[in-house]
Amino acid sequence: MRDFSTDGIDFRSDTITQAVDGMRQAMANAAVGDDVLGDDPTVTELEQRVAKLCGKEAGLFVASGTMSNAIALKTHTQPGDEIVTWKESHIYVYEGGGYAALCGCSVALVDGNRGIMNPQDVKNAIRKTAGSQGHYPNGSLVCVENTSNRGGGTCYSQDTLDEIAKIAKENGCKSHIDGARIFNAVIKTGTSLSRMVRDYDSISICLSKGLGAPIGSVLVGSSEFISRAHKWRKMFGGGMRQAGHIAAAGLFALDNHVQRMAEDHKRARQIAELLNSHEHFSVDMETVESNMVYFSTNISASEVVEKFAQYGVKMFDLDPRRCRIVTHLHITDEDVENFAEIIKKI
Repeated sequence: MRDFSTDGIDFRSDTITQAVDGMRQAMANAAVGDDVLGDDPTVTELEQRVAKLCGKEAGLFVASGTMSNAIALKTHTQPGDEIVTWKESHIYVYEGGGYAALCGCSVALVDGNRGIMNPQDVKNAIRKTAGSQGHYPNGSLVCVENTSNRGGGTCYSQDTLDEIAKIAKENGCKSHIDGARIFNAVIKTGTSLSRMVRDYDSISICLSKGLGAPIGSVLVGSSEFISRAHKWRKMFGGGMRQAGHIAAAGLFALDNHVQRMAEDHKRARQIAELLNSHEHFSVDMETVESNMVYFSTNISASEVVEKFAQYGVKMFDLDPRRCRIVTHLHITDEDVENFAEIIKKI
């Protein structure tokens, strides 16, 4: 059920969702104050709640997932350090080179199987200045993305997450999870959020993707880490005033939009099966674990996007032979049924 009207079917991203009526009401009624002065009770409630869900001491409400990751990277590193992450991670591909421009860090890129890094590969990628005669940067941070966007929405196993965190610690590195869609991973795996992130130093959680809020992310970690992160939020221009109005949307989302993500996953699977049965498309079904479907095409991906657009279906082409579909709270069973008819015409 959705209280959102639109022409056609918008599969471009789970970021395109609009606040439902109940969320809008919660935003309108939020108690607010000046968050830069620490006076906004709704922001404080959101920060504390997300931190508690993660089993961490403190949280920091920020404007976006990219800002949350940037603050985490800046807080964990020093200029000249090196960050270890998957070669197609959001931090590397989609955040404007912030690791270089804002942190002064290099990046060591690790191969992955459907977006999932192997712990041994992570270990092999960590370089240290000590013992290198000054040739190497200092590997100081390991970043994991769960779910993995360009992996197709895949989820890390708990054993792999634990082993990567262990390797980071044993090698003098901090560990960070880009959890833009981590609640999708929670729903898919059945693992509690606190257990999933237990061994990690910081986690970024986006409210404006599958959770359906219009804006915002929460960065969590130790009280000491978040205290230092406050400085970087200010320097990056992220200090907000009566931010409780948007924090209220995040609280509403946590109350109402987590468990329903299972519906998004089910519909993504149905869409993947439809695409896989088409002569021009193919899907690696093992990657379809959450709300994303990456499909290959034997014709031009941009042409595929144009053809679907003629029937009111929006999606993104990511490279010359691959497109992405994302399900979200505005995609219904009726949309999937309509898509099944449209795909026959392509």
